[in-house]
Amino acid sequence: MDQAWFEMKNIRQSDLTAKAWIPLRSAQCVECEGTEGSLGFREDRTSTWSLAVPTENRSDAFSLKWDDPGMAYDHTGCVVDGQYVPADVYKDDEDRFVGVFLVLKQRGCAAEQPEWHLHQDIVVTLGLKREGDKWVRPEQDNVEVARLRRASDGAAELMEIRASHIRDYLCARGMGLLVSSFRSRSEIVDDATHVSWVADDVEEKDEHNRWVGQRMAIYEGAHPYGGAVFVLHARRTDVNPEDDVPVLGDPTDANLESRSWTREFSGRRLFRISGELWRTEWLEPAAQSPIVRRDNLPSRVSFIIDAEGKRATGEELTDPDRWLWFRPEVIPALLERRGTTLTWYTRDTGNVRCASGYDVHFGIDAVGFVNVFARDVALLPEWRQRIWAAHNVSPEGKQSKELRASQIDGIPASTYAPEAMLPRALDRIQDLAQAKLQIKLRRQHPAVADLIPCIHRFRTTHSEGLPALARDLARITADDLDAKALQTIEVPPKNESWNSLKSLEKVLATKIDPADARKTVGPLAGVYQLRSANAHLPSNDLDASMKLAGVDAASPPVIQGYQLVDSAVAALHAVAMVIDENW
Repeated sequence: MDQAWFEMKNIRQSDLTAKAWIPLRSAQCVECEGTEGSLGFREDRTSTWSLAVPTENRSDAFSLKWDDPGMAYDHTGCVVDGQYVPADVYKDDEDRFVGVFLVLKQRGCAAEQPEWHLHQDIVVTLGLKREGDKWVRPEQDNVEVARLRRASDGAAELMEIRASHIRDYLCARGMGLLVSSFRSRSEIVDDATHVSWVADDVEEKDEHNRWVGQRMAIYEGAHPYGGAVFVLHARRTDVNPEDDVPVLGDPTDANLESRSWTREFSGRRLFRISGELWRTEWLEPAAQSPIVRRDNLPSRVSFIIDAEGKRATGEELTDPDRWLWFRPEVIPALLERRGTTLTWYTRDTGNVRCASGYDVHFGIDAVGFVNVFARDVALLPEWRQRIWAAHNVSPEGKQSKELRASQIDGIPASTYAPEAMLPRALDRIQDLAQAKLQIKLRRQHPAVADLIPCIHRFRTTHSEGLPALARDLARITADDLDAKALQTIEVPPKNESWNSLKSLEKVLATKIDPADARKTVGPLAGVYQLRSANAHLPSNDLDASMKLAGVDAASPPVIQGYQLVDSAVAALHAVAMVIDENW
């Protein structure tokens, strides 16, 4: 390696405050090739520890050294001068300050690797959730805040935390972070002339760094060139080998025998070149703490508030009270975030809730836009506001009638969203079929429970949406109906093959007019046909399938999604009614 690799000037000039991730602890083998003491051996290792220290004790903290007791080693509670010191606490010997270890290293048994623990106060205070070897913050879109990296043998080698979050935490505690590291790079070569140091041992120091370079001749096997080893061999002479249980007395000149010699090293002459860097850095706390201390920061997100395109920030949305309009794509964008749920109140109103518990009551207007009370958006975390703002539009008509009825008139609409009625309709036809027909009409595939929350009108905000929604509806209706069970009631003629919907139609036709039976099952057949509309159906057939499924091709996409789900739910209720009234 060239001389610059050993001198590590790029590392010495790096700035901790410019890093997105801050190392709290590390013990890494960055690179290792060859065999120790042999030509071609090369190694790069680094270790780090950190300590949270009150900001007023910054200068005192810089007196700590990388290899001071309790720093780079295991942590444990102990008693000092009769006083118990917790495992996470560092007490300065001169009683100048008390620091806190943000990562604790717990010693393992001989067969186990030591374990590293992120301080529980950080986990609880920042609202983190551990998932494997990473910690996420559900309240902030499950952003990864801390992570632990392991070596190939499972040993912990790096614990780091997002800079923005640790600085917020330090601000709330009135602390800074002392980060001390040691890095060692070495190589064994047969010619060291490419390193032009003025001496075999060189040293450079500045405010944060102490670097030592060394060039040393060795024998192959790592022994010092020209060196020797002194060997002393001693043995006891007072132990009788015939004794079953020998007991040793104190050693004396009479019962000890020793000899010594010197052994000179020999072999091929090689050179070890190494660079070692001790570095101490300080991470200042943030100026404000919006996460821990709940400092109020000016909002950087703005929204269109009227037909002219005038904008207002989240802070300005609360006075006067008003409503905002959004493209319907905002709901799928929110639902992509883990932990977000969609609940329906009436046909055109509902609630979307994120994992951290913030609710937004919405309505759908006549053109399919999502209508929201501005104050509800203003109260959201800023990262959540950004999602809403990305889909914000000027109003194109009046606000949602049903949202207005609820929030202004105080008389919620007495309608029902088909999405909310779907699971009830499925359960009803299953219960009636068992009670009246003595069959299990639905096979109730395990995937059905996972599909139901995904069936909603907002799936149709793009060109592939309607067929995709129809596909999932078909999976829980036509695909889940048990044709064999139905055919125990009405058997198909020879040389005819009935699918599940045809079998259902034929069973209903034994009690009602066949034309009415076909009409009852028709919307479900239309849904089944639409599942492949984007790839297989000609335009004429597509129009016919949409009409059969109860979908108006001229309606806005989200309204079409509503019509598709509503038509399927109405068909399920109609089937249930026929069974209930005729068997």
